[in-house]
Amino acid sequence: MSCINKKELNLIKEYRLLWNQHSEWTRMAINAIVLELPNEDEEVARLLRNPLDFGEALEVYYGKRKSDQFADLLTEHLILAADMIKAMMAGNNSEAERIARLWYENGDEIASFLGSINPCWSYMKWKEMFFMHLLYVQDLATTMMNQHYEENIRIYDKLELEAMEMADYMSCGIIKQFPRKFC
Repeated sequence: MSCINKKELNLIKEYRLLWNQHSEWTRMAINAIVLELPNEDEEVARLLRNPLDFGEALEVYYGKRKSDQFADLLTEHLILAADMIKAMMAGNNSEAERIARLWYENGDEIASFLGSINPCWSYMKWKEMFFMHLLYVQDLATTMMNQHYEENIRIYDKLELEAMEMADYMSCGIIKQFPRKFC
């Protein structure tokens, strides 16, 4: 049986918070876009702060260049999602499908990037998790647009659990890669 120390626990909590915020603000932004709420701009702006927060957290381990690269990829992920949802709402299926392809390509880029910066992270594991994340986000938007609110809640529950899996995978990989920082 192994125990975690306080530094490890703090890292785990930090990445759980970041991924939880990513999920929460994604859902709030989706709702604001779909329901055409007056606070859409503020919700989206807060969501777009999440990649910057991730960048700050990763910079400690991977430096400014790599952390900025991740923040840029994650920002692109969020912008593509918003554009896709707006195309879906407008009934422009061909544009929504085109953006969805770009969105999945971006997801693959994120998985590849993460798999390349930490030998304890697998590209395939990140791809599996991130593509599941994309599916849940797309399903959140679709169920909200179709007013299937109970299903929307069930999907969000899955998204939330997926975010915690991503957070734990990320933090455990950092702890394994940089064990001396956690002594």
